[in-house]
Amino acid sequence: MRKIVFFVILIIVFSANTTKMDLEKSTTFFVGTYTNGESKGIYQYEIDKNGFLKNNGLKAILENPSFLAKTIDGRNLLAVNEVAKNETGFVTSFAIENDSLIFKSQSKSGGAHPCFLSVNDKNQVIVANYSGGNIGFLQLNSDGELSNLLDVQQHFGKGITSRQQAPHAHSTWFHPTNNEIISVDLGTNQLWFSTIDERSKKFVFSVQKTLQMEKAAGPRHLVFHPNKKWIYVLNELNNTISLVQKMPSLYKIISTVSMIPRDYTTYTIGADIHVSSDGEFLYASNRGHNSIAIFKVDNIEGNLELVGFESVKGENPRNFSLTPDNKFLVVANQDSNNIVSFRRDLKIGKLTFVSEIKAPNPVCLLF
Repeated sequence: MRKIVFFVILIIVFSANTTKMDLEKSTTFFVGTYTNGESKGIYQYEIDKNGFLKNNGLKAILENPSFLAKTIDGRNLLAVNEVAKNETGFVTSFAIENDSLIFKSQSKSGGAHPCFLSVNDKNQVIVANYSGGNIGFLQLNSDGELSNLLDVQQHFGKGITSRQQAPHAHSTWFHPTNNEIISVDLGTNQLWFSTIDERSKKFVFSVQKTLQMEKAAGPRHLVFHPNKKWIYVLNELNNTISLVQKMPSLYKIISTVSMIPRDYTTYTIGADIHVSSDGEFLYASNRGHNSIAIFKVDNIEGNLELVGFESVKGENPRNFSLTPDNKFLVVANQDSNNIVSFRRDLKIGKLTFVSEIKAPNPVCLLF
């Protein structure tokens, strides 16, 4: 009898350890797509401890879920529906249950072709509407359901290029240390600053309403350095990255660097930008040059020094992400329909190709 009990205990312990080991072997992530090709919506993939990729299949049927975000507690996933139906797109919420996405709600985004959204610790949701040239505000409740649209902040103005003849809000972000919202508008060539009035639930422009970027820059995305002082703005149209800092009460451009080789003259535009969790390296994707630009971050002033470029082994790297442990960088190549993983050298920042896998029109990776 004792032998049987001992054997059962061994099985339980072994099973628990196996489960723990299995969890340590791989990390899942969701993939947002455009559905004008083979894609049907949101997919799930996983990356193992060696950087190899696996397709876990379709998780939600949805039209053009081109950008995804999770709530801070990880219980809900939010997706834009990048469409223009009666001059509006939509935001859809899901509950994340194990490896499944359970539909919860859908609300209007406030403008046409929403392409980006953010959610804060209050479950306030802000969404950038590209064709609408504005940002929308919604609230997610404790059940994972979205409110109706609460407010819209309309941008106005234009830049000097053919893609800047009207406002085009491309992303919108909650500042990590204050209540400010920074919205990036490619069309007006500006960063826009505002807050949300907690009583009225309306957007309120900050004292400094905008920051003008360099002519024809076309700002698209940004990333906050872990020290929360330095903001790096990716400028899509002129392929540069600008360091922005608040000094002391006004945001200013401190420096700007190119994200393509000096001798490269073929058409290319920037897309996505991320900083390693230790703040030592910055990565940015080039569409056309089809590369990841790698920079070392000066830890005193925040300026960027070019380390080099790594081919993405595909076309149009619209989006990429660092794995939660920062050991790998994973790229979504929209036009070649593949996702590619690279191992990071944690000391010098360089990337080494590991694996690739087919994916239909991937444009957003969410760990």
